[in-house]
Amino acid sequence: MLNFFVAFLMVLAPVSAPPGSPSPSRPPLTAAAVVCVLSCDTLDPSRAAQETFPVPEKQINGRRVVLHVSDRDGMAWGSIDHGATGDSVWLDRSWDGGVSWEGLLGRASIPGTWTGTRTLMYNVTDPGHHRRGLIRACGDAAGVTCTDWIYPTVCDVLCDRTSASQASGDLQPVPPTTLHGRVIRLHTDANAMAWASIEAGGAGDEVWLDRSWDSGASWPGGSSLDRTATPAGAVSTRTTLHATRDPRGRHFGGAVRACGREAAHQEGSCTAWARPVPTRTRAAADALLYSYDPTTAWWPTSWWNSATTLSAVMDSGIRDYDWVIARTFDVNRGTFAAGQRGTDPVEGNFISRSIDDSAWWGLTWVAAYDHTGDQRYLAMATTIAAYVHQYWDTRTCGGGVWWDRERTYKNAVTNGQYLRLTAAVHRRTPGDSVWLQRARTAADWYLGSGLAGSSGLVNDGLTGDCRNNGQTVWTYNQGLAVGGFVEVWRATGDTRYLDTARRLADAAIASPVLTRGGVLIESCDVGTNSCDDNQKQFKGIFMRYLNDLAKVTNSSSYQRFARQQADSVWAADRDALNRIGQRWAGGSPNQVDWRTQASGVNAVIGT
Repeated sequence: MLNFFVAFLMVLAPVSAPPGSPSPSRPPLTAAAVVCVLSCDTLDPSRAAQETFPVPEKQINGRRVVLHVSDRDGMAWGSIDHGATGDSVWLDRSWDGGVSWEGLLGRASIPGTWTGTRTLMYNVTDPGHHRRGLIRACGDAAGVTCTDWIYPTVCDVLCDRTSASQASGDLQPVPPTTLHGRVIRLHTDANAMAWASIEAGGAGDEVWLDRSWDSGASWPGGSSLDRTATPAGAVSTRTTLHATRDPRGRHFGGAVRACGREAAHQEGSCTAWARPVPTRTRAAADALLYSYDPTTAWWPTSWWNSATTLSAVMDSGIRDYDWVIARTFDVNRGTFAAGQRGTDPVEGNFISRSIDDSAWWGLTWVAAYDHTGDQRYLAMATTIAAYVHQYWDTRTCGGGVWWDRERTYKNAVTNGQYLRLTAAVHRRTPGDSVWLQRARTAADWYLGSGLAGSSGLVNDGLTGDCRNNGQTVWTYNQGLAVGGFVEVWRATGDTRYLDTARRLADAAIASPVLTRGGVLIESCDVGTNSCDDNQKQFKGIFMRYLNDLAKVTNSSSYQRFARQQADSVWAADRDALNRIGQRWAGGSPNQVDWRTQASGVNAVIGT
């Protein structure tokens, strides 16, 4: 058994002086915070998905100190071999490029009769708190030695300190700054690499990059990157390229700025912070991943919104994010008391009293199955669909799914979801006839329900006596109906359903209720209104299903409309960190958070 000690946090001397045993002159030891990404700190190495040795081992008095790394897990552990009783091994972990570190992580001593031991596994990275880590193994055997730190260089398509001549294009995402007549520019390229330049100066002028993993709030380990002086006889210079994404560390959307100073003065000047734009989809999705919490494995603190946000991540098609799918599934498929994921308890398998909340997760796991081919996601979607089906009730309004377990309301959102979900489960279940019949029945009921008014716009729901209640027309209800009828058409081949999807889409695009100047609106984002956390994601849901309709019809009008949304969002509703707001045509008051970001991702897909 490992003689495992509790992890300690110790801010020590610079990296040139490896840590030894604590001494009275050093700061007191403090417990290190546990980091969770795919797994939490202190995972047993027997569960490692791989074992690599990216840095050379160290020798100390005949002992071998080895750093073991599993990039698939994002974790590392240390070992000491050929030793004697009392020799020990531990990990150091630094969040500021090796200036300071948490020391003695997992310290283990060789017990009697053994010749070696190892630590438990610790995360190298902490994307949930936007910290990029370094880690090394240290051993004590009548003296202390440490391996090199792993991964001090950030690598993406290219690695840090690549020549700027290798840049793929030259974008300048923010205005330059000036200082004593010098012009300091931030440059980025299509590979999300960045560099800085200084112009109109002279010998000794300096330029550098700052890199931040937390949107510019701080930049430990990323200060004054590649500080470069203008050579004699020149009036300009530039840095090398530096990466703004760290796929190995699961950091996406790092921010950079260019800074410089004139040779005769100490003060400097910096541009604004920016994130590169390799593509619109990639830039918007990277900014969305910034808000994901891998410890709790959702986007705090909205339950159903996290489901459709995960769908938006998959809609992007970017495989770097696939770990988020499994992490979200594994952590959240259990039970949660009221208040942990929402007002209602979650009873396991993503089920709660809110039928529409459950159905959102069902649709998300269908998308996960399509994206990964993993059968467990289809099994979960089918389980959720069966739960939703329990609330299909012909005794009121001749059919339709209730919105809640108390059976108080039949509305558009739940029935649009049911259309899409029943047809989707059928199409992915070999030999099925039960879900096919349910999809047909639901589609025919919807057509006769009155949920869509004479103008082709879907109102919020039905009255107690089963009439259209005339309540607000929301984009997501329109989109769910479009997506539902598209999927039922796929399942049945009946062109009535595809014609209905077209009619509903055309009504939305032409309606002054849902568009203004050709750009989608909600009633809550016009004038001085503001949208609640649910409404912030409605337009993205509409675009998800309009894009699906555009794909199956190859309609140029739908494609033009989608492009118009993307262009408007990018030009009028995005900042230099690629954060997208609620008002796609711009204007104020605006709202910006991860919910509006998820909606915006679906607006720019493929552009």
